[in-house]
Formats: sequence, C-alpha cells, structure tokens
Amino acid sequence: MTWVLANLGLIWARTLDHVVLSLPPIVLCFVIAVPLGWLARRYRVSRGIILTGAGLLYAVPSLPLFFVLPAVIGTGLRSPLNVIIALTLYGVALMVRVVADGLESVDADVRQSASAVGYSAWSRFWQVELPLAGPVLLAGMRVVAVSTVSLVTVGAVIGVQSLGSLFTDGFQRGIQAEIIAGLVATVALALIFDGALVLAGRVLMPWTRKVAAVRAPAPAEVSAA
Repeated sequence: MTWVLANLGLIWARTLDHVVLSLPPIVLCFVIAVPLGWLARRYRVSRGIILTGAGLLYAVPSLPLFFVLPAVIGTGLRSPLNVIIALTLYGVALMVRVVADGLESVDADVRQSASAVGYSAWSRFWQVELPLAGPVLLAGMRVVAVSTVSLVTVGAVIGVQSLGSLFTDGFQRGIQAEIIAGLVATVALALIFDGALVLAGRVLMPWTRKVAAVRAPAPAEVSAA
C-alpha cells in the first residue's frame, strides 16, 4: 500500500497510456467489422473465406505479431502503432462473426416488410437491420473491449508503456505491490469500458429496455404463479 500511495502519479500516467492504446482498436474494429460482416452474411461465397480468415487471424499469438508488424509496416519495434494495429486485427477477427450472426438473426419477414414499405437495400440496412442486430453487436463489442484492455498489457514486453509496464517493472524489481496495482488497475479499466458500452447501448437502443420491460413478469404474476 505504501508503494501505491507513493506512486499514484505513475499509476495514473500508465492508466492514461493504456486508455490511449485501447480506444482506437475498439473503435476501428467495429468500423471495419461491420462491412466485412455484412459481406459474410450477404454472399455465401465470401462468408466462408471471411470467417475462416478471421478465425485464423485470431489464432496468431499476440507477442510474435507485435514483433512481425514493424517489419511489415515499417515502424519501430516500440511504436504504439504496432499495438494499435495488432489489437485492431484481433478485434476485427472477433467482431466479423458477431456482425454476420447478428445481421442473420434479423427475421426475413422484417426485411421483406421493410422493402415492401419502400426501404432501399441501403436504408433498410442502416435503419432496420443494423438497429435490430444492435444487442448482438453490443455483446460482441463488450467482449472485444475487455480482451483489448487485457491484451494491451502484452505490449509492455516490447517497451510500449501501459499498465503492463507495472507488471514487467514489478517483476524485474521484485515489487509485489506494483504488480498487484497494475492488475487491479487493468481489471478496473476493463470494467469501466464494459460499463460505458452498456450505458451507450441503453442510450442508443432505448427500445431494448422497452422489450425487456414487456417480457419481464409483474410481481403479482410471479407471486400468483
């Protein structure tokens, strides 16, 4: 506890570094995965290729990827860009299948009804299919956010500053309190990201709350049963 109180500034600085490395991959993976997931759902030929490629991509270990990327994109080994690109790829690998399955879960009758009342294919996707698939996409993004916050710590091995730096430094110097502080801060940050996504889902998809309220039995009905 003494170490923590004496190094609150360091913990806060590493937390900010962690946030800066975590946010771009989370946002970028969603932006990239939506069109890829749509292609995977729309065309059977592309579905197998895209989903298989995403599965293989996620199977690549993170640490070797951090070492390979600088040679591919021409950045320095300790560049934060390596971590951001690698975690974006992992996020896309997770979200592509989620997007495809979420869009597939939209009832075919709903699509036909939307087309019947005059929606074009483009407007039907944005105004009907994507909103209805929203809860599935939100669940996937929560997984991506937590896994991204966790994987950012691995970047400390190659010298990219984050909460993972507290792990590596704590191990090297034998300071257990520093390791525990990094662990607690990482878990807390993951919970904050998850909570922020849940809150965003409630704001952007208010109809999901109404559906849940309709489905939930009244207390009188439960006691009567």
